[in-house]
Amino acid sequence: MADKSIGVEKSAILLLSLGEEVAAEVFKYLSPKEVQKIGTEMAKVKEVSKEKIDAIAEECMSVAGESTTLGMDSDNYIRTVLTKALGEDKAGFLLDRILQGSDTSGIEALKWMDPGTISEMIKKEHPQIIATILVHLERDHAAAILNLFPERLRSDVILRISTLEGVQPNALLELNDVLANSMSGGEKLQKTTLGGIRTAAEILNFVGSGSEKVILDDIQETDSELGQKIQDEMFTFDNLLDLEDFAIQTILRDIQVDKLVIALKGSDSSIQDKILRNMSKRAGEALRDDLESQGPVRLSEGESAQKEILKVVRALADKGEIVISSGGEDAFV
Repeated sequence: MADKSIGVEKSAILLLSLGEEVAAEVFKYLSPKEVQKIGTEMAKVKEVSKEKIDAIAEECMSVAGESTTLGMDSDNYIRTVLTKALGEDKAGFLLDRILQGSDTSGIEALKWMDPGTISEMIKKEHPQIIATILVHLERDHAAAILNLFPERLRSDVILRISTLEGVQPNALLELNDVLANSMSGGEKLQKTTLGGIRTAAEILNFVGSGSEKVILDDIQETDSELGQKIQDEMFTFDNLLDLEDFAIQTILRDIQVDKLVIALKGSDSSIQDKILRNMSKRAGEALRDDLESQGPVRLSEGESAQKEILKVVRALADKGEIVISSGGEDAFV
């Protein structure tokens, strides 16, 4: 279970040292969230020793170039790299976020924006419109936005997401010019299959235990059967106990060690035992040592790490590499 990530700071330094063309190619393979994190870190870099660059290059099994833009005009470098990687439109509004510029709108643009900004933009829209927007976003991103809404609005939006069977073309055209461009064909447009019980459950998996309970309680008061169906589709960190050993071993290959330590720190001992049983003796001993040496972890940090692991679990399940279940023997997600 090797740690595949070299860290945001190291990634930023490496990309700054590789040159614009190579860095632009790397950015093409990153998600909006990853680009924003690394781009923001790149903007912070001012001076880095050659020794540190060499160490990072060696760690990445690549060779840093003899010349580097470190210590020079990093803003201009980032602007050039992101424009080459993402095109002018996407790079424009992402650069605005990183280099403190203006906001933009549209569902595609929302994928590159922080939850607070999005919440302010859409909180006064009709709950059905908000639901339609959120189902287009990554589940953790949508959950972060949802958490910024008043309690009543959160419950209303989740209820609408769970009963959303699809999005009509005219609604998409009104919401977003980007989607309109990708759905050419006029009257031949077909309904987009988004939303539903599973989408609602996936978003609720990320909102946090406190908000999750309130929202589910509100929905069950309105429609007890629907509330139960949503709950049955949810997969929580405790549900790791229900997975086969093979699934746990598969998951561990894609999880960073530091995230696992923080996630397990406040978890039930049975989950820790389950994880340790599916590791090699050497890796298990190392994890035990890390857990013992790890200081107190804030509840929010623990929940955040657990959510990152659950995201990996769901991604593997979507690819068919593992099967996960919750809510009973016959419930599969």
